[in-house]
Amino acid sequence: MGFFSKIKEKLGSGSSSAMFEEAEHGYVELSKESEMEVRSKLTVRPFMIEEFEGIKPILDALREGHTIALINIKPLKDKDLVELKRAINKLKKTCDAIEGDIAGFGENWIAAVPSFAYIYRGPKASKEEGKKAEGMQQVTEYEE
Repeated sequence: MGFFSKIKEKLGSGSSSAMFEEAEHGYVELSKESEMEVRSKLTVRPFMIEEFEGIKPILDALREGHTIALINIKPLKDKDLVELKRAINKLKKTCDAIEGDIAGFGENWIAAVPSFAYIYRGPKASKEEGKKAEGMQQVTEYEE
C-alpha cells in the first residue's frame, strides 16, 4: 500500500480523492485559475499632485504597504507653495507612521516608499568636498 493510499484511507474518500489518485501516478494537475490569482506584491505607481486634496490616493496606496509612489509635485509647486509644503508635511508624517522613507529627487519629484524599501541617497560627502558624485542627482531630505 502506497503512502498516498494510506493518507486517502485516513481522510476518507471525497472531493480530494481525484487529487490523491493523480499523485499516485506521479503528478498533480493544478488549475490555471490559481496562476491567474498570483499578482505582483509590489507596485511602482506615478502620481501627480495638483491640489492638497490630491494626496489622499497617495496616502491610501502607501498605507496598503505594496506601493512605491513617484510623485510629480510641479503642478502644485507652480500653483501654491504653501499648499505644497502642507502636502509634503502630510506625506512625511504618513511615511514616518508606516516606517517608510521619503525623499525628493530633481526639483519636481518625490519618492515615497513603504517600510520594506529604502531610498539610496548616495555617499555622505564631507562639507569640504562639496562635490556631487558624477552622474548622480542630489536627493533632497525633507525635515520638519
